[in-house]
Amino acid sequence: MKHRIHPLLIAATVVTFLFLLGPLVVIIGAALSDTSFLTFPPQGLTLRWFSNIFEISAFTRTMGTSFMLAVGGTTLSMLIGIPAAYAMARYRVELPAFLGNVFVLPILIPEIVLGFSLMKSLAAGIGLPIMAALLIGHALLVLPYTVRVVGASLNSFDFSIEEAAVSLGCPRLKAFFIVVLPNIRAGIIAGFILAFITSLNDVSISIFLTGPGVSTLPIQLLAHMEQFFDPTIASVSVLLMGVTVAVMAVVERTLGLTFLTK
Repeated sequence: MKHRIHPLLIAATVVTFLFLLGPLVVIIGAALSDTSFLTFPPQGLTLRWFSNIFEISAFTRTMGTSFMLAVGGTTLSMLIGIPAAYAMARYRVELPAFLGNVFVLPILIPEIVLGFSLMKSLAAGIGLPIMAALLIGHALLVLPYTVRVVGASLNSFDFSIEEAAVSLGCPRLKAFFIVVLPNIRAGIIAGFILAFITSLNDVSISIFLTGPGVSTLPIQLLAHMEQFFDPTIASVSVLLMGVTVAVMAVVERTLGLTFLTK
């Protein structure tokens, strides 16, 4: 027996998709507009604003900085977050329950407050170089995502498999690398992607920690908007969206998106 879908449910679905896709359509249309100012709907079509991104040295320089920070900060958060998530999952009885909440503090505290605190403590307090302060700030920002996502994979992992490997003579550290990590690789990949995208688009932390000669792409976008209001801004936004789509396409091509839900 076929069930008829209620028209209100169809309407709600359409409205939801329009709400989600509408801003993307506006940004893409504005990026393709053949005008010297942001406008929608586009007046003519051109790709010159995309080429203009690479003609502005500040954009190309900060683009490289943002990618290095995203990769470095995410990697650092993984090096801290994976052992932390393992300890909380493996020894959940022995460790205090509040310990898990400590790792989510960076997303509970307003990012502006966190950024100002990092500026006072790292940059002004102990005088760390700008890049080092940015790296620590980005790693701290994305640490909750890596701990939570990897922890979710570890919570469904059967640690008796690891114990079996140890009982057969495998050193515990080696068992961690050849038994535990391969079984939670979906969580590691998902955590890395989420942390990478969060770091790449961060503004609140970076705006406090950038300094002379060092900036990130989102901060440079804000500086560009103060002087110009051309479609280059929309073009950079489309480029960042394209990077996100490309990352997800690579994951789908190599592993399949359903792999990340395991």
